[in-house]
Amino acid sequence: MNPDIIDGFTQATLASTLAATAVGCLLGLVVGMIPGLTISTGIIIVLPLTFVLPPDISIALLLGLYVSGMTGGSFSAILLNIPGTPSASATALDGYPMAARGDAGHALGLAITASFIGGLFSFLCLFLIAPLLADLALKFQSPDLFSLVFFGLTIICSFAARSLIKGLLSALIGLMILTIGQDPMMGTARFTFGQVNLIAGVHFLTALIGLFAIPQLVDNLSAAVRDGQGGTSRARIRRILPTLNDLKSIRLPVAIGAPIGAFLGILPGAGGPIAAFISYDYAKKLSRSPERFGDGAPEGIAAPEAANNAVTGGALIPMMTLGIPGDPVTAILIGALLVHGLAPGPLLFLERGDFAYGIIFSFFWANIFNVIIAFLGLRYLVKVLAMPKSLLMPIIAILCVIGSYALRNNFFDVYVMFGFGLLGLAMRWLDMPVVPLLLALVLGRPLEEHLRVSLVASKGEIDIFFTSPFSLFFLAMAGLSIFWSLNAERRAKKAARNEMESKQ
Repeated sequence: MNPDIIDGFTQATLASTLAATAVGCLLGLVVGMIPGLTISTGIIIVLPLTFVLPPDISIALLLGLYVSGMTGGSFSAILLNIPGTPSASATALDGYPMAARGDAGHALGLAITASFIGGLFSFLCLFLIAPLLADLALKFQSPDLFSLVFFGLTIICSFAARSLIKGLLSALIGLMILTIGQDPMMGTARFTFGQVNLIAGVHFLTALIGLFAIPQLVDNLSAAVRDGQGGTSRARIRRILPTLNDLKSIRLPVAIGAPIGAFLGILPGAGGPIAAFISYDYAKKLSRSPERFGDGAPEGIAAPEAANNAVTGGALIPMMTLGIPGDPVTAILIGALLVHGLAPGPLLFLERGDFAYGIIFSFFWANIFNVIIAFLGLRYLVKVLAMPKSLLMPIIAILCVIGSYALRNNFFDVYVMFGFGLLGLAMRWLDMPVVPLLLALVLGRPLEEHLRVSLVASKGEIDIFFTSPFSLFFLAMAGLSIFWSLNAERRAKKAARNEMESKQ
């Protein structure tokens, strides 16, 4: 057996690492179930606390939060018909009707069980696929890596936006922001406008806090002012553990949701919501009684929950092997690794194989602790939904300021964070997706570096990108991605136009 596997398992099974994973799972369940407080926001709030921790403990904590956040999103979706995370939107279609007729505990138990199975399936995919993909990626050269990152950027823009033009514009804004600071090859200052604090560039995590947390705080504040602080009634929770008949009834939807979630998690930008709704749709089509879907069918809970938790392991595969984040959360995890001096990519398995496998096995333990804590603490965890926003939101705002300052001990970063918050609000009001901008901040630096290294090596000849089979393949996939999105957008507009004409 590979000694790195043994070392990684030992590292992930240390008492301190297991404790961090368990704490992360508890935080993730709480963060996921609070409507409006996304997993990304939760990880960003916790991230500054990990700077003083060893890398293995830090990543274990964040992985626990990531995995359990997906499960926690189903709690508010089932009990309140308000998805705690976007991925739980499909769960609410059948989860809330089941809770409304008095089966809230049953619905929650099915969601937790399906999430656990989906997470374990994605762990197997991560354990078996990631090392093989890393070996292949070691053969990539600068032109191949440029084309790969470019493909990742285009597919993110294609999937993340209802309008491809807005998605590309968002990514372009991110690339423009990334040019601020020192030139990566020449070391000269760019677009600093004489501001010394900008020589080091815009910190990735400062931008994250502003883009995600500030708009969320503003939305919650406006909702509190508009709707007041009235309490929300919750269904009574009785039986939680699923029976053997329940497990038999969800076999097919779980078998549908887990592979779909893992596969779409590998694709950068696809994410949990797409996987959840696709799995829900296929489970309904293959069901013997599709008419029950939407009225509280257990299959309608199991399929999307298995899918969105399977996305987590799938999204870690491109992050660990190629350095390309599969979703916004893995983009933040890349930032966390970089803070600790670890660059995700194929060299991670070559140079720090023990740490890479430690991440994989920490992901396994995160799924184990997730199901244990969810079942044992469910009756107490759901009480967090009753916490008044007047208490919760100021705490989050203070943590955002502290986190921005702690990154470089510079109050200028707090101003930058608020600036990105205003940018995030403007993009939300203009219906522009934030995810392409976020991923551009992650992928922009390697995109520029590999482009310039390739052009220097070829003395300015661009045919270097079309002579390598790997590079040509990724460029072709990028073109196909853009074409597919344009065609899908055109068909959607045509369908909407035909529907309006038929109503007239």
